[in-house]
Amino acid sequence: MSRRRLSIENRPFECLGKILADNNIRLPEVCLPEPPVRRPTPREERRLFRQAMADVSPLCSKRIDPTVRARPTPAEPLCEDPDAEAIRQLRRLVETGDGFVLRHTAEYLEGSTEPMPPEMFRRLHGGYFSIQDHVDLHGLNLTAAKSHVDRFLEQAIAAGKRAVLVVHGRGRCSPGPPVLKRNLTRWLVSGRWKRWVIAFTSARFCDGGTGATYVLLRRTPKQ
Repeated sequence: MSRRRLSIENRPFECLGKILADNNIRLPEVCLPEPPVRRPTPREERRLFRQAMADVSPLCSKRIDPTVRARPTPAEPLCEDPDAEAIRQLRRLVETGDGFVLRHTAEYLEGSTEPMPPEMFRRLHGGYFSIQDHVDLHGLNLTAAKSHVDRFLEQAIAAGKRAVLVVHGRGRCSPGPPVLKRNLTRWLVSGRWKRWVIAFTSARFCDGGTGATYVLLRRTPKQ
């Protein structure tokens, strides 16, 4: 087994000069860049810069006032307060009523003269039906309010109106349960109006909330 030669003894280009000379081969001369003698002075650098920029035209003639400083951009917070969104929603609820769901309160009411799918109540309460007329019962006693409701519904049915609004108040001044609100539901599901009423729900916040009631009427009386 032959001994392996060390890499320091391997000289593959040792006889390259003799081979080139025997074959009359001349290698191209290589010109290395001359090292700089010295670094230019600041004055020379300015002169060289002016020479390089001699044929350059400025984009505009306006000069920048060195006394005017750029407005610093406010640093963005690294992380948002986890309660910030809840506070914003609470502020919108107090200021505009946005986010207040009447259906989730004890004062909300809905009803019908026959079984109805829940979607019907959601549409009526959600404003799906355009309100065509309304009556206001504020300041009336029970007898006068019943007379106003009867006359109002008669006129609405005669005019072919389908969705109306009855404003009765929340009954906060009543010693017990709200009188007009409780009796209105009884008038709508019994007596003469039972044949004409399809469904009713508390109104949206913008139309009086639980102090008013949407009523959906039939085109023809139920047999």
